[in-house]
Amino acid sequence: MAATTHTVTNQPPPLVGYDVFANDPALTEGITRYIGAERLDEVREDLGALGKAAGSAHAQQWGEQANAHPPVLHTHDRYGHRIDEVEFHPAWHRLLGHAVTAGLNDAWSRPDGHVRRTAGFIVWTQAEAGHGCPLSMTHAAVPALRAEPALAAEWEPLLTSWVYDRELRPAAEKGGALAGMAMTEKQGGSDVRANTTRADPLAAPGEYVLTGHKWFCSAPMSDAFLVLAQAPGGLTCFLLPRVLPDGSRNAFRIQRLKDKLGNRSNASAEVEFDGRTWARRVGEEGRGVATIIEMVAATRLDCVSASAAVMRQAVAQALHHSAHREAFGGRLIDKPLMRNVLADLALESEAATTLALRLAAAYDSGTEQDRHFLRLAVPAAKYWVTKRCTPMVAEALECLGGNGYVEESGLPRLLREAPLNSIWEGAGNVQALDVLRALRREPEALNAFLTEIGAARGADHRLDRAIRGMLTELADLEGIEARARRLVERMALVLQGSLLVRHAPSEVADAFCASRLGGDAGAAFGTLPHTLDLAAVVERARPVIDC
Repeated sequence: MAATTHTVTNQPPPLVGYDVFANDPALTEGITRYIGAERLDEVREDLGALGKAAGSAHAQQWGEQANAHPPVLHTHDRYGHRIDEVEFHPAWHRLLGHAVTAGLNDAWSRPDGHVRRTAGFIVWTQAEAGHGCPLSMTHAAVPALRAEPALAAEWEPLLTSWVYDRELRPAAEKGGALAGMAMTEKQGGSDVRANTTRADPLAAPGEYVLTGHKWFCSAPMSDAFLVLAQAPGGLTCFLLPRVLPDGSRNAFRIQRLKDKLGNRSNASAEVEFDGRTWARRVGEEGRGVATIIEMVAATRLDCVSASAAVMRQAVAQALHHSAHREAFGGRLIDKPLMRNVLADLALESEAATTLALRLAAAYDSGTEQDRHFLRLAVPAAKYWVTKRCTPMVAEALECLGGNGYVEESGLPRLLREAPLNSIWEGAGNVQALDVLRALRREPEALNAFLTEIGAARGADHRLDRAIRGMLTELADLEGIEARARRLVERMALVLQGSLLVRHAPSEVADAFCASRLGGDAGAAFGTLPHTLDLAAVVERARPVIDC
């Protein structure tokens, strides 16, 4: 009889069948902190159901399938008629449908809506990140449309609907709708004021036809798009529906789909407007950038939240693997050096989640103080959290060794996804320059930011010293543009430190302040001071399943 050589031992069980929400203390504690007591049980129940779904075998399989079978463009039907349709794998529709029916496209219609949605977005994005793009844009389109009350009255109920209606029909016939956006052009990129797409007014008030192109059109299967074009009065925002009120297709020509590094389940397209493309004006002519500014802020918050989700899933996989894998006479998670790496990753993840929830709570509060706080905190958080995502995921992958480099582990997909949110809605330099713009033009924003971080003053000497260093940077405006990244990094770290000192367990806050603010760490993950309570940090972050 042949000897059996393929006995499988010392392999961790799959991280499946667990509650993504309940296994994330930073998230569960944040919900308790920000949700009103009268709604807390309801929100916990909703997020628990979403967390169980996100950790299920079905959701994980949908994520794998949606990325293994990316969208396909069909420009014409078999007879030669132009159709401009994008075909998605059924798994994409299952993911997106579940998200819409959980209200992840809507923070506007219920109390504590932004905290609830941000928490849900972090939970569900861990199942698959690509379909978060249309969710984010649909949610963010609402404040932009409010610049044109008649359009908002027509479209807001559809964009905030919890009904996933994937059929292309006139808006009046749909139970729910999704929105995309097409802002950038090949010659301008982030400099949207350099756009050349032309908008010519028609006889009917507020109606135009567009001629031009868009280099990146996100989620081209959506029901409508916010676009920027040059009207007679200057750069203006428009709503462009895929289907016209009479049921015919708008002249929305998809030239090709982008072949992207990651985010492969989602379609990003180049589109052309041929002079017959019908659109409706949103806001006043010449006020295009001002009209979309609230939309941009909302999508930037989603960039922070999505990065926090990718980071959390990466560290969960690393912790789970290390808790079950044995090497050199014991579990990896108990080895001092691996424990240092895992604790460092856990700190980065918790800091990102805690910051995302604070931003969401500021949106919900609606106070003048929080509005000013968001003006600086959103671009600073978007800059830093999204920047930290890629190296953090790469380190988590390495915790699995060669197994992490294999597609079946799921870590390569997370690593390809990681850079996206740093690029989307303005890359690093755009965020840093936006912070400088706010500092120069809106002194109330700096006052609100300093009030926020000052709430923890005196609680940790390293945080206090970092605040003083940040103030010194702010006081020296000579050559500040060249130092903008350094300044924004300091602002984000000080804000994260302040939040953790106030809200996280002492071992987490101590480790963060020692390493991120006190300078007691190296340039790589896994270089925390050995005197810290790293075991407690690791155990707090570790997901637990019934094996």
